[in-house]
Amino acid sequence: MTEQEARRKQQARFEGLARVVVEPLHRYLLRRTSADTVEDILSETMLVLWRRIDEVPGLGTGSAPDPDPDDVLPWCYGVARGCLANARRADGRRLRLVERLIRSHEQSPAQAADHGELHAALDALAPQDREVVQLWAWEGLAPRQIAEATGMTSNAVSIRLHRAKKKLAAQLGRKDAEPTGHKRDEGRSSQ
Repeated sequence: MTEQEARRKQQARFEGLARVVVEPLHRYLLRRTSADTVEDILSETMLVLWRRIDEVPGLGTGSAPDPDPDDVLPWCYGVARGCLANARRADGRRLRLVERLIRSHEQSPAQAADHGELHAALDALAPQDREVVQLWAWEGLAPRQIAEATGMTSNAVSIRLHRAKKKLAAQLGRKDAEPTGHKRDEGRSSQ
């Protein structure tokens, strides 16, 4: 295989990956940073994915047009998370005052829908617990996928998720209330 053919194959693999991950990564970043910086961080994330295309788990080397999102997204969330952390550190060094002003005037779409109580309860969690809950609730990841995205073990993720959900329930006053979701007799036959 010539160098040009290898480059074309690598580009095709990257384009297939990009088709699958750009939208979910954009949503992921939108939930975690200001809309002004999302595109820059997404671009940095895609650059890292391009550079590390051979390391993406589940991408394979075959000629399949698009990889399975469940195979590639957890790892890509981890890359986006790292790029986001790098961007935050850089902004913190240069613009501490501006960052405080933006945070005080910024209101995410979820908060605009009057979920202030929930956001206050989430903010009361430790940062790692909050990240685990958000990956589980907003991104729909399973504990093993969250473990891959955060670098924790699946067991640690499960424990953090369980404890964080208990804390949220207690803070939201739902400890003794009827659980949300399915009704107790739903799905059972009357026989």
